[in-house]
Amino acid sequence: MTEHADSFNPKDYVPNLPRRPGVYRMYSAPRDDGPSSAGGGELLYVGKARNLRDRVGNYFLASNVDPKVQALVANIARIEVTLTNSETEALLLEYNLIKEHKPRYNIVLRDDKSFPYIYLPAGHEYPRLVFYRGSRNLPGRYFGPFPSAGAVKETLQSVQKIFRIRNCRDTFFENRSRPCLQHQIGRCSAPCVKLISREDYARDIAAAVKVLEGRNDEVHKELGMAMEKAAEALQFERAAALRDQMAALKQVQSQQIVTAEGDRDIDVFAQVGEPGEFSVSVMIIRGGRNLGSTCYFPKGTLAEPNEALASFLMQYYAETPPPAEILVNLELDEVDALTDALSTRAGSATRVWRPSRALPARWMAMSTENAEQALRMRRARRADIGDMLADLARLLRLGSVPQRLECFDISHTQGEGTVAACVVFGSEGPLKKEYRRFNITGVTPGDDYGALRQALRRRYERVKAGEVPAPDVLFIDGGQGQINEVHGELAALGFGGLKLVGVAKGPDRRVGQERLIIYDEGTLAPGPDSPGLRVVQRIRDEAHRFAITGHRKRRARRHNESVLETVPGLGPAKRRALLKHFGGMQGLMRAGVGDIETVSGIGTTLARTLYDHLHPGA
Repeated sequence: MTEHADSFNPKDYVPNLPRRPGVYRMYSAPRDDGPSSAGGGELLYVGKARNLRDRVGNYFLASNVDPKVQALVANIARIEVTLTNSETEALLLEYNLIKEHKPRYNIVLRDDKSFPYIYLPAGHEYPRLVFYRGSRNLPGRYFGPFPSAGAVKETLQSVQKIFRIRNCRDTFFENRSRPCLQHQIGRCSAPCVKLISREDYARDIAAAVKVLEGRNDEVHKELGMAMEKAAEALQFERAAALRDQMAALKQVQSQQIVTAEGDRDIDVFAQVGEPGEFSVSVMIIRGGRNLGSTCYFPKGTLAEPNEALASFLMQYYAETPPPAEILVNLELDEVDALTDALSTRAGSATRVWRPSRALPARWMAMSTENAEQALRMRRARRADIGDMLADLARLLRLGSVPQRLECFDISHTQGEGTVAACVVFGSEGPLKKEYRRFNITGVTPGDDYGALRQALRRRYERVKAGEVPAPDVLFIDGGQGQINEVHGELAALGFGGLKLVGVAKGPDRRVGQERLIIYDEGTLAPGPDSPGLRVVQRIRDEAHRFAITGHRKRRARRHNESVLETVPGLGPAKRRALLKHFGGMQGLMRAGVGDIETVSGIGTTLARTLYDHLHPGA
């Protein structure tokens, strides 16, 4: 059912809506330069309703004076609705539409990274535990999800320290002839050189798995029994090693903030703030153990708190199955539909509830405190950046406070592996998802001007096409020469009027002495106490960090490229067979053509080709 822009009238439209569950979509009038749907206009908001007539009608009541609602209503040119059989079906459809279109007024979870896990691969005699992020379709076991990469790494460190599980890659493991430094510092039992039997290593892996599952007490008991048996058999070194494992495990347990009885899997959500500025703290409990927490700041200006939290939960569990229990700090109007949807996604019963006492209430209080603290810090950071941007507007004589800044920098080593970096700052600081790197090719090595021109051309062709918004100010890490070169490229693309500023080091190259070279306007030296200069320093330093990181990665890939990869006809399987047969590159370098021929899959012609590549001029 659709109402078109030229005839939209809520008094005529709303009474014709059915009193049934469904999803409604609100659109603006079509614009020549903006995104639009098939029927024209931008999708402003997607909502669900138990009763479509009542829910949509609420937006147009004279008593609804909420400024955000009024801003939405003023832009509505048409409304479309889709009927569903139930609230649960409406909830799922709403989630799918928000995920696909990301409407301006809806709650949108902007962090689209998948959750980190600890992964135990299958099929290896001496497996290792590794950090993993991605689809869980590889053979093996997954432990998690964890709230952050830091939580995974901390857990891995603890488990590897207690049980001395290897952490090296399989290619490194398979080519060792003596223990590495990890064994020497007591962090690995050196299975690569068989200093531990397969059975003993398997026992350590099994104990580590139990710890990851939250069965610490069971592991502690097993270690105690094994220590007593070793002592009775006069195996005092083994008994001492088991004693040390017990002590390390006990120390890890003592560091746990809150531990529950049993093996409960619970996620705790606490949302604080107001429409347009919510903070959601997520605490993950697995096997009764608190794995830590992280905070999100979902984008959205219209949704009420309980509606925002329900939408957040649907998006949060898009990539990971919900646990058996989900605790929330708000009473959700649609808790039954939400429970049904999440249970369907989990493939088992999931309970969504608000705790009021005992340990769950303590978890909720802790999560709420984390959310409040994160929101306070975010507001303080925003106020600080706001002051700096206001001062920058004064320094550069801008008509208003800039909302988007870009900075470019170039990094290379004597012309090798040149990388250009573009970083973006907004009103709240770095917009890291909008950072971009450009691998520079086709310019004279060491030609920074040419590298800048290529990077600016590639970037601003996308800006011109409407794929990326133009900044209010463009900074270049460099002096007058770089600014002149950049301006010519920008002018050719139609951005000659863009505010262009070079950031040059002062006479002593000290922080605070930077000079701002404004194209066609002159040079400023704001001084070390200038708030505006501080934001320029931050974006300049971030561009430098991002550029040099990209350059180092590019250079490392080039330097680490094996000569074997350049041999025609030598694929990955044959390269592995050669390295395994000769024990590494040193053994292969000593081999003759006849020796190389003996490797499975390597014929006489390929052996000669490989030998010639390894010994040019021989």
